Amino acid sequence: MNITVFKTISPKKKPDQTALGFGKYFSDHMLLLDYSETEGWHNGRIVPYAPLELDPASMVLHYGQEIFEGLKAYRGVDGKIRLFRHFDNVRRFNKSCERLCVPAIDEELFIKAIIDTVKTDMDWIPSQPDSSLYIRPFLIATDPFVGVRASNTYKMIIILSPVGAYYSGGMAPTSILVEDEDVRACRGGLGNAKTAANYAATIRAQEVAKKKGFTQVMWLDALERKYIEEIGTSNAFFVINNTVITPPLAGTILPGITRDSAVQLLKKWNIKVEERMISIDEVFAASQAGTLNEAFATGTAAVISPIGSVTYKDATMTVNNDEVGQLSQRLYDHLTGLQWGKIEDDMGWTTVI
Repeated sequence: MNITVFKTISPKKKPDQTALGFGKYFSDHMLLLDYSETEGWHNGRIVPYAPLELDPASMVLHYGQEIFEGLKAYRGVDGKIRLFRHFDNVRRFNKSCERLCVPAIDEELFIKAIIDTVKTDMDWIPSQPDSSLYIRPFLIATDPFVGVRASNTYKMIIILSPVGAYYSGGMAPTSILVEDEDVRACRGGLGNAKTAANYAATIRAQEVAKKKGFTQVMWLDALERKYIEEIGTSNAFFVINNTVITPPLAGTILPGITRDSAVQLLKKWNIKVEERMISIDEVFAASQAGTLNEAFATGTAAVISPIGSVTYKDATMTVNNDEVGQLSQRLYDHLTGLQWGKIEDDMGWTTVI
């Protein structure tokens, strides 16, 4: 499929690269792709960034049939533009499509859509340290119908946002509040799909944590309310007795691409990794015994987020003296080194465009 480009005649003023924050600014263009039962995915075009026009009865507005992804483009130290494991984002997007009864998008077409959109707004990719261009593909159900069923028409959109560090403190260790009332996901639900409904359930707990002065929320399992699942929108890792432990992909947490990258690197470095259930009690017991070496979260937005403290009910434990752990720093340096072209990619994860 050819993707037609309609360039804007009114380019935006670009933001100050030293004060980007995350998700606040958007580039000049966006990609649109339509789906119908008769034509399949068609009419790919890149157009000036503008509001979407939707029928008030569009099914996404009533039943939440929506899917999204998040990945980045990086301006390397050599001036080249790189994508990081974008093919895995495409595959995960289609897995989310399957869960929500949405027709998959051909992988080659999807990758072309991402690359063409980034190339169109390549001058929006920042060059400041720790900055990048966040890429947000998302898909919505557009049938004008008020009734619960899968839509017959869809629209896929890609928007771009120049971003800095996800947290204002950068790599500063985060403070975590364990949520023991609200539930994020249960087996058979949407926990392993990157869909809006998966995240809507987390907002209340995040707002409560924020008001109490915490950086993020730690989610427990829905059944027993004791096994750790995710940290905010990131995957959780704990280093106990020099063994790295992370919750398994059992259908309730998102299969993070940064998570998988960290696991692969740790194994390559001959560091023991266990993907298994780990309870909040086990983590606190390890802290009390002095065997909790460090803890961190992984995700596309922040890459590696060291954890400085965890509060559960009335108890708070400090992790690694509220300092960045050696392993957290090593993973961050290696992953960002690959993404910004500072080190040679021997994993086949980066693509120069």
